[in-house]
Amino acid sequence: MPEQKINKIVFATHNAHKLSEIREIVKGQIEILGLTDIGCHDEIEETGNTLEENALLKAKYVKERYGYDCFADDTGLEVDALGGEPGVYSSRYAGPSGDPEENMKKLLSALQGIDNRSAQFRAIIALILNEEEHLFEGVIRGTIARERRGGSGFGYDPIFVPEGYDQTFAEVDLSVKNRVSHRALAMAKLIDFLLNGKKILSLGR
Repeated sequence: MPEQKINKIVFATHNAHKLSEIREIVKGQIEILGLTDIGCHDEIEETGNTLEENALLKAKYVKERYGYDCFADDTGLEVDALGGEPGVYSSRYAGPSGDPEENMKKLLSALQGIDNRSAQFRAIIALILNEEEHLFEGVIRGTIARERRGGSGFGYDPIFVPEGYDQTFAEVDLSVKNRVSHRALAMAKLIDFLLNGKKILSLGR
């Protein structure tokens, strides 16, 4: 059977920032379709107790209801001094509304007076392909800044300083973030698996 290039896959998200970031990472290799592109306007609840569970929940939801092979991600900011919090609750740390500004305020307040600012961003990507499940992890260490800095990025980016840099993820150039971020690292593993495995992704039922 001749090798065929993978050209499209569904990313189970409505988050425009995530879509834009991942499309930039995979530019020229795979076309990424969001949930809106396949007619899915549902808000998929993240009820899992781990990042892995949440990522799989979202991927399974799309596969079971829409029939498409797809991937989904979940990301957590894990702060050493807080015992790994907010972790799986990162997006709703300050409440169910998921307000990123309130999340950052709560985190900075929790770290007030604490010298140990070490933390890590961890991303899990769950892929459902040909009825099989696969998980990919990306981790980047860093520190929590004492105040928000920078106007780009999203989520906790304005207060996370990646290891080896003096700027927050909201201050560094997007090309840098797309090379070293937790999501970029997990995505690189996913792309390598898909391209080197010579899988054929079908968007048809």
